[in-house]
Amino acid sequence: MAPRLTYRRRHSYHTASNAVRIVKTPGGRLVYQYKKKQEKHPKCPVSGARLHGFAATPHTQLHTLPKRAKKVSRVYGGHLSHKVVKERIIRAFLIEEQKIVKKVLKLQKAQEKKTTK
Repeated sequence: MAPRLTYRRRHSYHTASNAVRIVKTPGGRLVYQYKKKQEKHPKCPVSGARLHGFAATPHTQLHTLPKRAKKVSRVYGGHLSHKVVKERIIRAFLIEEQKIVKKVLKLQKAQEKKTTK
């Protein structure tokens, strides 16, 4: 009869943080290796799209990464997606154009009143 193998786990519950696999070591022993949780890629809070350009790392390890690994060299690089940034730039430009048009129309009305008097 083969000897019964017992393994010690951190705790008995079948949770994501307690997922294990049994691995045979070079010495022939069977040991538990704890699996890491699968990380999710960061998402844009506005559009919900995945932010490209950097790896999915746990937020607890972000402080150990260099700056270039945490953001993209663009305005709102590591926070908003490129489509949202483009949309915001266009919206800001159109609002400024609208202000200029209103100003011009106001000046034209003032000139018309002056010429009629």
